[in-house]
Amino acid sequence: MRFMTKKMSLVRELIKLKRGIMEDLIAKSLNLIDLVDYAKGAVVSKQIIKEEKGNVTLFAFDQGEGLSEHTAPFNALVYIVDGVSEVIIEGNSHNLSKGQMIIMPANKPHALKAIERFKMLLVMIRA
Repeated sequence: MRFMTKKMSLVRELIKLKRGIMEDLIAKSLNLIDLVDYAKGAVVSKQIIKEEKGNVTLFAFDQGEGLSEHTAPFNALVYIVDGVSEVIIEGNSHNLSKGQMIIMPANKPHALKAIERFKMLLVMIRA
């Protein structure tokens, strides 16, 4: 019986590791701004949900940092949690600040740059 309990516990721990950060966030009231910290000269990310159909990731960009132009096979919603960002979609620049959002369409070139350090929630859904 004791062996079975240890085995069940191990299985639960393996499931928790597979799910990663998502398991730690389930059914808890949390403040997005506190889930990821800024780092000098860096971009920090924390994946919240990862599924076949899409994922949710929280980012913190130090001032001047960014993501170079790229495309993704997902429609993506960017929500600014803190600070100010420049989001460029197909060559068109959009300055967004805390509380604003923008949708970046799948397979269209886009880039991001921190005008001030900023945090964003990225929600990607497969097109």
